[in-house]
Amino acid sequence: MTDLFLKVKIQQGQNLPFVLFCKPDSNKVVGVFQRNDHLYFLESFEEKGFAFAPFDAEEVPYIPLEHSDVYVEMVHSKNYYFESKPIAPNNIIGKDFFEELVAKGVDAINDKEFLKVVLSRKEEVALTDFDIQATMRRMIYQYPNAFKYCFSHPKIGTWIGATPEQFLKTNANSIKTVALAGTQLETASKNVVWQDKEKTEQQLVTDFIVDSLEDLVKEITLSSPYSVKAGNLWHIKTDISATLKSKKFLKKVITALHPTSAVCGLPKQEAKQFIQKNEGYNREYYSGYLGELNIDLVTFKTLQTDLFVNLRCMKVLGNRAQLFIGCGITKDSNPEDEYIETVNKSMTMKKIIS
Repeated sequence: MTDLFLKVKIQQGQNLPFVLFCKPDSNKVVGVFQRNDHLYFLESFEEKGFAFAPFDAEEVPYIPLEHSDVYVEMVHSKNYYFESKPIAPNNIIGKDFFEELVAKGVDAINDKEFLKVVLSRKEEVALTDFDIQATMRRMIYQYPNAFKYCFSHPKIGTWIGATPEQFLKTNANSIKTVALAGTQLETASKNVVWQDKEKTEQQLVTDFIVDSLEDLVKEITLSSPYSVKAGNLWHIKTDISATLKSKKFLKKVITALHPTSAVCGLPKQEAKQFIQKNEGYNREYYSGYLGELNIDLVTFKTLQTDLFVNLRCMKVLGNRAQLFIGCGITKDSNPEDEYIETVNKSMTMKKIIS
């Protein structure tokens, strides 16, 4: 066992907070180990550390750099290989309720309550001999292009995920984000063809981000939409970059963007109200954001922020785990198709805990 995972065992034994993470296409795993069990919250967003924000709450927990030890370890791919067992998708868990929820969402869109809403469900699976080291290594091997993490705090719980979506990246005054939407399962075909429904959904996400940033930034630049693969799924992505009008605007930018229309809907407030009234469960930290705030925890360069949307994630509860999966609903959504999309997305986590 390496020094990094030995430290994890010690931290677990003392019931202290920590986070492990590996960035997309990175050869390094970073561990941030808090030296006390206090639950800290961001105030000015000028703090340095690792943020872990819920979907809907004014308070954002974080692990402060000043109260933590940081370990960085190289990833050696030969040590991370594992055989992924074939998994038969379970196509019935929560199917009726979720399809009714989607149909209700489509009706609300047709009634002009909002343009889009992102609806989700929770699925519980059994865990056998769950081990953070093995799970982290499986994620690193299986999902090199994702942000892989394990966050544990005695006052929050243990969360694990491999998310494909950047929330916000900054370097001094420059910021980058992405509009990611549309989903289809990988096939043998090399050509990825998108229907109007997916293209419309992705354009709505792009428009929301641009509109949200308009008063806070200058020089907004957008790439053309393109297909990107995340695990066994394809999505449509647009890269967005801009320059902050002021370094003090970071909190305003994060507040304006979160929750993004890729995890909530448009208009944001109306979609969020529908979610909270109809989904039937508390999302907690699913579809929140997480990552480094005002510090690169490998190089220790300041004024660098690297945050990701908390998708393809699960909450560990002893010998079971709660998986969280969702999809974007527009006027053209088909309830059964959307349910199948959540089944496909659930495979991301199921592959690394099987």
